[in-house]
Amino acid sequence: MGLSHVYGQADEAESIRTLHAAIDLGITFFDTATAYGKGHNEELLGRAIAGRRQKLVIASKFTHGQDGEGRRVSARAAVEASLRRLATDHIDLYYLHRVDLDVPIEESVGELGQLRDEGKIGGVGVSEASAAQLRAAHTVTPLTALQSEYSLWTREVEAEILPTTRALGIGFVAYSPLGRGFLAGAGPTEENDRRRIHPRFEAEAVAANSRRRRTIEDVAERLHVSPAQVSLAWVLAKGVVPIPGTRTVRHLEENWAANRIELDAATIEELETAFPHGTTTGDRYPAEQMKVVPAAPAAALA
Repeated sequence: MGLSHVYGQADEAESIRTLHAAIDLGITFFDTATAYGKGHNEELLGRAIAGRRQKLVIASKFTHGQDGEGRRVSARAAVEASLRRLATDHIDLYYLHRVDLDVPIEESVGELGQLRDEGKIGGVGVSEASAAQLRAAHTVTPLTALQSEYSLWTREVEAEILPTTRALGIGFVAYSPLGRGFLAGAGPTEENDRRRIHPRFEAEAVAANSRRRRTIEDVAERLHVSPAQVSLAWVLAKGVVPIPGTRTVRHLEENWAANRIELDAATIEELETAFPHGTTTGDRYPAEQMKVVPAAPAAALA
């Protein structure tokens, strides 16, 4: 997502270099969406993987939002458009990006299931679905993956959603495993950075959450690694697939090296004690976007 100017201006040439460097490192899983730059991100990825598509797993996502003529976007129309932008004849994993408030999730994944049967997509996924929505969708079309936010400062999925994926055999893909850069010590520096409208990046929230982040920094100093690597190592220890985004080769290589870090039980407990369930200051999205993500269950706030 960050390669499409969401966190400030991105450099197209550097973006392509970063994607090529990822492939050269051995990274095979690339995640995009129709909403990232209004199709720009899919087109960018399509250019980057041209001639390198073999052995890569490409995932994209769509919503039922309105098209240019005010019509609700169907899964079929979204997939066909994604295939064109990605310049491929098959998308390995395709998600419903957000559960539409006016479209039953069973209807959405049912249409994706038909497209899977036609060979246009591989696995069917959903993003930011509740445990109940997961169960409902899975009875209609077996789901391959759920993609939801998961990091040290966003742990609500541990109460119901993550256990449900495991019980149903659905893979879990963790987006924003670095807390949109915050857990790595980064924040917005440009005026057009979308994080500026997120409550967690308001001054008071940053001050409060930075005190917790100090524990990550202490662990990083002790292990002679970076805070980003500690944060990713924690997510990896949970047996899920994190998809950290980056705009530079340097940060890409740093993130990839987190695969070599194994945190012991005492360190994991130390980190989790600093980030108890439901105690992060500030909502993870602006109010309107919070309406289309699962509400935190009471168990996650205890």
